[in-house]
Amino acid sequence: MSIRLAVDIGGTFVDAMELDTRTGQVRFRKASTTPANPAEGVLNAIAALGTDLSEVELFIHGTTLGLNAVLERRGGNTGIITNEGFRDIFLIGRGNVPADHMYDFRYQRPESLVQRRFTAGVTGRLDYKGNVVDELSAESVREAARELVENQGVTSIAICFLHSFLDPTHEREAARIIRDAYPDVSLSLSTDIVREYREYERTSTTVLEAYIRPIFERYVDQLESGLAAQGFAGRFLIMRSGGGSMTGAVAKTSPTHTVLSGPAGGIVGAAYLAGELGRDNMLTFDIGGTSLDACVIEKGSAVAAYEAQLEHFPLLIPTYDIRTIGAGGGSIAWLDRGLLKVGPQSAGAAPGPVCYGRGGTQPTVTDAAVVLGFVDPERFLAGTMGLADEAARDAIREQLAEPLGLSVPDAAAGIFDVLLAKTVGAVRQITVERGHDPRVFSLLAFGGAGPLLAPLLAREMGIGEVLVPFAPSGFSAWGMLSADIVNDFSRTVMTTLDDADLAAIEPLFKETEAEAVASLSAQGVPAGEGVLERQFELRYLGQEHSLMVTVGSTLDATAVRDAFNELHHARYGHTMSNPLQILNLRVRGIGRTSRPSLPTIEAGGAASPRTHREAFDFGTRTIVPFAVYDREDLRAGNTFPGPALVDEGTSTTVVPSGQRVTVDEHGYLHVTLSEVAL
Repeated sequence: MSIRLAVDIGGTFVDAMELDTRTGQVRFRKASTTPANPAEGVLNAIAALGTDLSEVELFIHGTTLGLNAVLERRGGNTGIITNEGFRDIFLIGRGNVPADHMYDFRYQRPESLVQRRFTAGVTGRLDYKGNVVDELSAESVREAARELVENQGVTSIAICFLHSFLDPTHEREAARIIRDAYPDVSLSLSTDIVREYREYERTSTTVLEAYIRPIFERYVDQLESGLAAQGFAGRFLIMRSGGGSMTGAVAKTSPTHTVLSGPAGGIVGAAYLAGELGRDNMLTFDIGGTSLDACVIEKGSAVAAYEAQLEHFPLLIPTYDIRTIGAGGGSIAWLDRGLLKVGPQSAGAAPGPVCYGRGGTQPTVTDAAVVLGFVDPERFLAGTMGLADEAARDAIREQLAEPLGLSVPDAAAGIFDVLLAKTVGAVRQITVERGHDPRVFSLLAFGGAGPLLAPLLAREMGIGEVLVPFAPSGFSAWGMLSADIVNDFSRTVMTTLDDADLAAIEPLFKETEAEAVASLSAQGVPAGEGVLERQFELRYLGQEHSLMVTVGSTLDATAVRDAFNELHHARYGHTMSNPLQILNLRVRGIGRTSRPSLPTIEAGGAASPRTHREAFDFGTRTIVPFAVYDREDLRAGNTFPGPALVDEGTSTTVVPSGQRVTVDEHGYLHVTLSEVAL
């Protein structure tokens, strides 16, 4: 078997990409997302691709099923068992108000995932050093489980005790007692998920896992059955939010690690691409149907974080430091007291934008792109899906242009203007506000709508180069093909570097490394072939935020401090004399996989446009003729100025006047200011 298959579920479409490892040939197809039955959309995308699943050696999948389960409140009926007197930890939380609601006195937090009657406290307690204060009461655990399961109808239970990250014995004993009494109830233990301090964040992570696990298990089982029925017998992997992948069996026991797995695929691919193309600094710019995701690649590595957020619920999982806003191709344009706004509401896959002709009535970014001439209604999705351009025009005219007193093209251009302003804000958060100059970065545009907006963003922020890879709408799926098998483990240390006995910390590293090795082995990584990476999570004493420093097999306090100071200066522009505090130690286990190579294309002479089409030029803000190029006809060395459109069926790169396209040896598009490229 020589075929690898990657499938990424987005808010509007499912992207399927096939790689033939013998020839390096890549094929790509899309199918509509099927929210009511996500596995159906995956199988439809594979059918559109025409892949013989009996020839597939590896199937890797990115999905937002867990994320959507939380947002749409479709998870399991979940309960919480914790220490007596602390049953309200999850309900109280931190009491903070999101920044975008700072001055909104009407703000109310979203409904909790767990009602108070579904929480129970049991006798048993550890102190802050992990010593037993009160022994765990087996009868108390049985009574709590009986109340939750028999009286409240709970089908999934999160178990999280105070200070259990120091000693998981009480949690494991409680789980044993409950399993004996109720073997069909799904259990999630905080110490199986994250061994770190902060009881609310740890509880929240455990509750989210318990909430999404039942539906995630059903989905994975359904998808595996559907693939097997069509002859698939290879390896089945699922992307992690923090990069890397895991087997389907591990994913079913750790579904929270998949909540941002779709965007992670694109970032893994971008990091690999940055190395291959010799770009130390790169910004990822991924616009799909429902959201825009941006991330920084520094020195070939994506900036990582160890806490994510779902609504107001914190998640202690490794993830990429992604800035996400509700702005995508399906984002709805609407008026708020006479002001034009875009998103965060999305038309999604059903009914979708007005131009899809599936019952959508509210104009979206995609409708604006059609009206502005950027998308050919007859050639959308390589001609497999015609668009109702007049319906899109009528929706923008009636709902936006006439109320605002604008022409239809100006109203459609206004949608892009608002989207661009929101995008600039998101990119500034991860560049300027982190001490980075965006002008020294290359902007990697992907997702179905990424190449539509990226040249405008580059011009607005002074970014010198936009890169558009092959099949940008499926780039996240392509990135998954280069994902290693990865698992992360941690332990809380909580001591200053000066006071730490590094020799005593070494056994903790060894214990954590043993967990990582066991996890890799269980996922098919041969003994001795896994790579282990050690890190300290550090901060200056008195600070809230921390940074990760990679440490070697020999722990040296001076080297650790020097590395932290260098990283802190690079990130924040200064260092401090405060003592360093070690919060957590971390070990990442990595099973390397082979990467898809970047194919090269033939060189050619001057590029010839297929046709010309009237479209809106943001360089002059007028309707002008655009040269339309088919991407498959472009050759290495081709160069041409804007205004131009590069159509490849599943996405279109829009190049306004004042910018120029150059095609490199891999067929990638480089969009620069005209005077730079000449």
